[in-house]
Amino acid sequence: MSLMHAPTCACCGDLLTGRFDRRAFLKAAGGAGMVAAFPFAALAAEGNYEAMLGKYSQFVIAGASIGVVAPTFQDWHKAFWDNLAASIQLHHIPKVIALDHRDCGAAKIAYGPEKVANPEVETETHRAALMELRRQMGERQPKLAVETGLMALDGKVEMFA
Repeated sequence: MSLMHAPTCACCGDLLTGRFDRRAFLKAAGGAGMVAAFPFAALAAEGNYEAMLGKYSQFVIAGASIGVVAPTFQDWHKAFWDNLAASIQLHHIPKVIALDHRDCGAAKIAYGPEKVANPEVETETHRAALMELRRQMGERQPKLAVETGLMALDGKVEMFA
């Protein structure tokens, strides 16, 4: 499977074939002109706004807190913190809610199957990752409130203080 579109693609075919003529330039300039003429349209996503039907702005990463704090997933950490900083800047979010879930494959990858071998050990593994996320959040974004929990496969959530 290719990550690039076909050269005949209407959205970006000209760029993929190296064609950037006067028509392509005018399209780009016209778009930039519209943003300059109507800046309120470009800034519509800023301000005190809560996405997703007025309830929350969502960021999903495999493993939830584990994906953010486990050394195994080090390459993912920056993406989370950069996304959070953008959400704070654009949407002025006051709180982060982190929910891990039971039977998490990322927990097995990061910590090994013995760390999720039974419900008690699994709970402590997730609790430790969520507490580490809370600690890092306090260092990086101390003004944010943080709620953490572990969701069972039936949807019930155990919240951790």
